[in-house]
Amino acid sequence: MQAQEKKKIEIPYSGFLDFDEVKYPGAQIFTRDDSQQVHIKHGSIDLWCDRAIHYSKEKFIEAFGHVKMIEGDTINMTSKYIEYSGKTELAFASGDVVLTDPSSTITSDTLYYDKLKQQTFYKSGGTVVKDSSGTITSKIGRYYMNLKKYQFVEDVVLVNKDATINSNFFDFYSDTGLAYLFGPSTITTETSKTYCEKGFYDTENKIGYALKNAKIDYDDREILGDSLYFDNNTSFASASNNIKVTDTINHSIIKGHYAEVFKEKDSLFITKRALAITVQENDSIYMHADKIMVTGKPEHRIVKAYYNAKLYKSDISAKADSIHADQKTGLTQLINLDRFDSSDAFSTKRRPILWNIKSQMTGDTIHLISNPKTEKLDSLLVYNNAFIISKDTLSENGYSQIYGMHLKGWFNDENILRKININKNAESIFYVRNDKDELVGIDKAKSGSIHMLFENGDIEEYNRINQIDAKMYPESQYPEKEKILKGFDWREDERPLSVEDLFKDDEPLVLPIIEGLDDYIPQEDFFDEELLKRIEKADIEAKNEDATPKDKDKTSKASRSLPKNIKNRKQVLNSNKVIKKTK
Repeated sequence: MQAQEKKKIEIPYSGFLDFDEVKYPGAQIFTRDDSQQVHIKHGSIDLWCDRAIHYSKEKFIEAFGHVKMIEGDTINMTSKYIEYSGKTELAFASGDVVLTDPSSTITSDTLYYDKLKQQTFYKSGGTVVKDSSGTITSKIGRYYMNLKKYQFVEDVVLVNKDATINSNFFDFYSDTGLAYLFGPSTITTETSKTYCEKGFYDTENKIGYALKNAKIDYDDREILGDSLYFDNNTSFASASNNIKVTDTINHSIIKGHYAEVFKEKDSLFITKRALAITVQENDSIYMHADKIMVTGKPEHRIVKAYYNAKLYKSDISAKADSIHADQKTGLTQLINLDRFDSSDAFSTKRRPILWNIKSQMTGDTIHLISNPKTEKLDSLLVYNNAFIISKDTLSENGYSQIYGMHLKGWFNDENILRKININKNAESIFYVRNDKDELVGIDKAKSGSIHMLFENGDIEEYNRINQIDAKMYPESQYPEKEKILKGFDWREDERPLSVEDLFKDDEPLVLPIIEGLDDYIPQEDFFDEELLKRIEKADIEAKNEDATPKDKDKTSKASRSLPKNIKNRKQVLNSNKVIKKTK
């Protein structure tokens, strides 16, 4: 009996009591006085308003004017109008609705509140404000009070001082500020724009993950990857698997499977099949290494590829321990590291190597100079132990060779080596042929320097300066042991002949499996089967409790503010019940 008493709707205070059987049959009309509002109570709910209509048989209240509803110390809702069923314990509020709890505030034109499930729901637009996380708007919103969880659907926008988030489906935890994004979503800050179709963002700490078609735009850089982590405090991002970083200013692309980007430091680090591409109109340059680092402001990028670095272009390729390219000056340096040399005193010293058409060039350090504006090679410098080798095409084991301490070369407009000067202690072996490609003899000489002209990789003309010794031998008389100069190292088998060749020495790569985030779980119906059963029960009781014949066909008070689609669903369910009973 006590439980039944607790469920009654009580009126602790009213200024005036009236009845109007024409407009409100069976109802009591309560109106405030000058001292205070009408006070209504049902269990843990207290409600105040200027005017209330109480249908006692249906345990139903309509409240008008400056309505305020409070439940315990957690829920405080104000509006112009509220209706509340004591049987279903469902409230419907309309007109400037504001619901606050300790962690957030909801505003909407209409709002449903289910006291038993501790959930609220709006379907025609609403706003949620959480001071530290920002303001969230959406067309549809649901709040699970026990979980401190919001589910937003359609046209979702979160705005705070640090970022703007747009999404189609958005789960948000008001106590932690954690947000989960599903469907096409963007996170926009002053310095970046992140896109994903599944993601996570900590609105308090400004960090997050982007998955599924993930992309980050940092002004002049676009980062793509299967998984992107970002920290908007430090403008840092890391990416895993199938990464592509595009530099829109310098027309370059970096690829790999793990990368770190430090925007404030203008630096990028990438590894796992790292590949740097300088996009050129006619012939792009490809650079591969174990690791690639890009540093410097957009107008002065420096690319450093190190450990097993290789370079490929249709007319030139190279290999070194590390390759450094300055995109502003056009200087590319090929450098070998002493620590990778063999300790065997009789082994050939490892040196950077460059191939151009038929020529192979090595030296302690090689510099390539290009014109950044015209995208053409200009010149070549080889420091210490410069060595050029080209295979004689008509001899089985014949090689033209030039050695000297330093080399400078110039390229023609087709990026083919046209002229070279070799200085200091020059030595040479040339296979000399006539116009009919007949071998005239093998020329071997020493001189102070050599100046040479090439035509499509073949020697067209050469001059020796300060010649010390020179002799031309018929091939049959040339000493076999003198066919190669000291330091000869023919490495044609290492030459990359395609972009794919850059990776041929790499270990097999196994990419990590990205665990990712759980898939989106659509909202359950706010008007679920359990709530509809409560409403149905209230409907039946209303029709059976002293209702007049005229009232038998009317919808009960508990059902009247249901959304149209829910009313239709209810009618279908009731029709099915009737059919089952008939059968």
